[in-house]
Amino acid sequence: MNTEVIHEVAVATQKGELTFPQAVGKLLEVGVESYCVDFAAGRKTYYTTNGETAIEPMILTLEPVAGEFSGADLVAAIRGAQADTVRYPEFVKRSTAAGVIGYWAFLTGKQVIYFGRKGELHVEKFPGAKP
Repeated sequence: MNTEVIHEVAVATQKGELTFPQAVGKLLEVGVESYCVDFAAGRKTYYTTNGETAIEPMILTLEPVAGEFSGADLVAAIRGAQADTVRYPEFVKRSTAAGVIGYWAFLTGKQVIYFGRKGELHVEKFPGAKP
C-alpha cells in the first residue's frame, strides 16, 4: 500500500488543491478502490483492492453536522464540485450543513453514497457513469 500517495492526496484535497477527478485518478493508480469519510470522527479510511486499509485524519476544522438532511443542498454542493466552482473545503462545509455525517466513495464502482444522521442517503453516480 502506498500510504505516502494516499496521505498526499488527503492533504492536497483538504487544502482545495485537487479536484475530485484528480484525486480519484491518483488514488486508483495506487490501488485504492474506495474510501469512507466520517465527519463525526474526523477521518477518512481508504480501502485497497488487496484488502489493506489506511486511515487519514481530517485536517479541516469541521463544523457540527446539521440535524436535518437536505438532499437538495447536498446535490447543489455536489454540482458545484463537479463544475469546479466548489473545492473540497467548501464542499465539506456545505455537505455538513446539509446534514451529511459521512460518505463512502466507491472509485471502482463510480458512485458515492452520502449518509445523514438519521440514516438518510443519497447515491450519486460519477458523471458519465452508467446507471
